[in-house]
Amino acid sequence: MINEIIKKNGITFGVTIGIVSALITSTIYAIDLNLFTSWWIGVLSILVYLTLGIVLLSKTKKELNNIFSFKDAFTTYFIATLIGILISTLFNVLLFNFIDPSAKETLSELMIKYTVNMMQKFGTPASAINEAIAKLKENNPYSTLELLKGSVFSIVFSSIFGLILAAFFKSKTTQE
Repeated sequence: MINEIIKKNGITFGVTIGIVSALITSTIYAIDLNLFTSWWIGVLSILVYLTLGIVLLSKTKKELNNIFSFKDAFTTYFIATLIGILISTLFNVLLFNFIDPSAKETLSELMIKYTVNMMQKFGTPASAINEAIAKLKENNPYSTLELLKGSVFSIVFSSIFGLILAAFFKSKTTQE
């Protein structure tokens, strides 16, 4: 059975992460779609989520009187990120497939331009660039299926962060 504090904090922070993610996406959407291709937005987002994870684990460890096993720390983080990713993915599916499907097309074009630009900077041959463009046109990263696939990747990526953070936040006297 999952400890009530772990469950409560995981759910609360999961909803918070999901709302923050939806707000970040909404803000970028409202300001300029080109920001979706900015590397610094991605880094900033990761830092925000990492900070929320650290606050979550610090708060939970304190509420558990500093008795925090690796399993409990990872479970807390995993619950929060799973809920956050699900909320974020649902929001993105609604935004790009129902509210404004034309934004999905615009973003696909922007991603193609960005990719071509990057490949040209690295001196990629024209044939490889053309092949990459063809693949990008086949696959729309904002379609419902691709967003769901992306959420699986996000869960895996977040789990790796969760393992690292759990190792850091576990109680030093706990052996597991």
